[in-house]
Amino acid sequence: MSKNNTHDSDVAFIRSLAELLRENDLTELQVKRDYGENDGLNVRVSRHVQQAAQIAVPPAAPAPAAAPAAAPAPAAAESGDPAEHPGAVTSPMVGTIYMQGEPGAPAFVSVGQAVQEGDTLLIIEAMKTMNHIPAPRSGTVKRIMVEDGAPVEFGAPLMIIE
Repeated sequence: MSKNNTHDSDVAFIRSLAELLRENDLTELQVKRDYGENDGLNVRVSRHVQQAAQIAVPPAAPAPAAAPAAAPAPAAAESGDPAEHPGAVTSPMVGTIYMQGEPGAPAFVSVGQAVQEGDTLLIIEAMKTMNHIPAPRSGTVKRIMVEDGAPVEFGAPLMIIE
């Protein structure tokens, strides 16, 4: 009987994950629940969204086209996937982006700002926990690719530090 109740609660949990995925316009969520020794649930909910990829491509295309003569090599590097850039800082988790510590406070970083390794770049809220994302290296913030309050996926590029 307890197995059936566990099954019903697991199904409800998976449905709520799917709803969370849809409501926050995410493509994937992964959760692991431990109920006890040798008993748990590992769930990955994902969906394929063709339109999101099409929407993300056009904004990246005009930027390199606007300045090809000024800097041909960097423009070529930016025309590809920003996550592949050697200075890319990617999201370590799924959550919501916050660019400042509290509403009305100045942003942790801005484009052109020098940062030291370990400085807080932004916060990702995941499951009611505020996770400070540190700079993986010292350098200058060249590009910020996320907005305050926006949802972010695991591995998504957040910013570029060179």
